[in-house]
Amino acid sequence: MTDTGIARFDADAAARDLRVEVVERPAADSLADAAALLGIQPGDIVKTLVVKRHDGGFVLALVPGGRSIAWKKLRAVVGVNKLSMPDAATALEASGYERGTITPIGATGDLPVYADERILGRRIALGAGRHGASAFVEADDLVAAYRATVADITDEEPTRD
Repeated sequence: MTDTGIARFDADAAARDLRVEVVERPAADSLADAAALLGIQPGDIVKTLVVKRHDGGFVLALVPGGRSIAWKKLRAVVGVNKLSMPDAATALEASGYERGTITPIGATGDLPVYADERILGRRIALGAGRHGASAFVEADDLVAAYRATVADITDEEPTRD
C-alpha cells in the first residue's frame, strides 16, 4: 500500500474515533496458520469482501474465518436479486485496496458494510490496507463506526479432508 493508503486508513480510523491496533505479521499459508501467528481463533479473522450489486454499485461484506458468503441470505439483506464477486482489479478500484488487504477502514467510495452477526462481541483481526499487517479492532465498535447492517449472511465452509 502506498503512504497515501496508510494515511487514508489512519485518518478514517481517527475520524470515526475507532481504536485500531495494526500488527505486522508474516504471510500464512492457511486460515489456521494465520490464526496461530496472530494468537487468535480462526473465526476471529474477518475477511472484507467487495461484492458487486446488479446495478453496478458495491458493498463490503465482513465474513468470519471458516465461513463464506451465503448468497441467498446476503441478497435478501441487501434487497437485490443479483450479487457477484468482481475481479481483483474491480475490487481494487471500488475499495482502494488490493485483495487480501481490503478493510472498511479507509476504503474509498463510502461503501455500505454488511457484517455477519457472528463477529459481534469479539475482538477481530481484519485487513489493514496493506500486505503483511492485520488490524485488530472490537467488532462492535467497527459495526457502529460504519453503521454496518448486521445479519446472518454466511454459511460454514465445508471441511476439507
